[in-house]
Amino acid sequence: MNKKFQVFSFTPTINQVIDRLGFNTPTEIQQQVIPAILEGKSVIGQSRTGSGKTHAFLLPLFHRIQEDKREVQIVITAPTRELATQLYDEVRKIIEFADKQQKWIAKLLVGGTDKQKMMEKLKEPPHIIVGTPGRILDIVKENALSIYTANSFVMDEADLMLDLGFIDQIDQLLVRCHPSIQLLVFSATIPQRLQHFLKKYLENPLYVKVADDLSPETMEHRLIYLKHRDEASIIADIAKTIHPYLAIIFTNGKEKANELAASLQQKGVNVGLIHGGLPPRERKRMLKEIQNLRYQYIVATDLAARGIDIKGVSHVINAQLPKEDHFYIHRVGRTARAGMEGTAISIYQTEDVPLIKKLEEKGLTFTYMDIQNGEWREAKPWNHRSLRTSQKSEVDREAWKRVKKVKKVKPGYKKKMKQEKEAIKKRLKKNKYRKK
Repeated sequence: MNKKFQVFSFTPTINQVIDRLGFNTPTEIQQQVIPAILEGKSVIGQSRTGSGKTHAFLLPLFHRIQEDKREVQIVITAPTRELATQLYDEVRKIIEFADKQQKWIAKLLVGGTDKQKMMEKLKEPPHIIVGTPGRILDIVKENALSIYTANSFVMDEADLMLDLGFIDQIDQLLVRCHPSIQLLVFSATIPQRLQHFLKKYLENPLYVKVADDLSPETMEHRLIYLKHRDEASIIADIAKTIHPYLAIIFTNGKEKANELAASLQQKGVNVGLIHGGLPPRERKRMLKEIQNLRYQYIVATDLAARGIDIKGVSHVINAQLPKEDHFYIHRVGRTARAGMEGTAISIYQTEDVPLIKKLEEKGLTFTYMDIQNGEWREAKPWNHRSLRTSQKSEVDREAWKRVKKVKKVKPGYKKKMKQEKEAIKKRLKKNKYRKK
């Protein structure tokens, strides 16, 4: 049994699951939230994508399950069908690793499936339901399922719930739960609008924010200035210099994604395409092909890529930088997961400078690069002119300090002082150059 997980005093069954999952050390978010979840406290957990949030709530919830009670005990919600299905797959894996296939019953409730058949399967209530808020609410309203018996309610990817407009459905579900239900909210960011909603349902929750969410040490951030070129040409050049296991190319919106994917295919780059505008069947087919590693490059929008968990991403390429800094964090969070290395390459324009400054102020380090003749070369940063100006002004200040101050003011004294200052400035520059 893994000794580092012993501190949580899990049941032997859960310890067996941890061993079979191959976990060695709890991640930071797991260390901080598992004890509180075991005690039945409500929790808000904020940490970057890939930091182990899913098992931070699944392991303690399974520890508390009462298999002899055939009623809904755990409700787990996710904003998209794909994310709900991925969570359900993790739930089933835990059940299998615990050898509890006949004892712990879980059901997946998502759209795109026969509602009538689903309702028939719920005649004997499961212990765990995983699904999208809309479909769960549909079935609860039909009186095919009661969630009032649930002890714990999980809201995963909460900020995406907000972005996709599902907060009202979550609200309607929580109204139908027991007033003292344990609410577990997990997200990479907690926007202000979400905090107002959470105050309604949470009294003194444990709020855990793991502060490593901006830039893991294994992550490299490169910036390429667009200049007069187009994104597809630069990305085609990038593709000749990198060998990704899998690279996600982000665009701002569906139309841009379609245009870029078509341009890259014309340039001989084999790309997959995923965004919210694709029909469900096409999305499902594309996801299968991505998982089967048919593509090395995927063009995606923010919401599409947030709504799915794509494994093995080694590179993130921003064809356009997002407008908000937290979207940049989400995007780059797709790579350098679980201690692996990752590279983020962003194409930027002059209007992106405020975002770059904001990210630099938060401690992010960018390297400014370009590709010339198929090779990476260092480039000048966006503020190289202002850096030169600030260096000039330093020399100016130093020269003025050394100018002799006159006691008696004579005609033309200002001109003479300026001339003296310029002479001193020249000497200072010469000395600086010699030292170099």
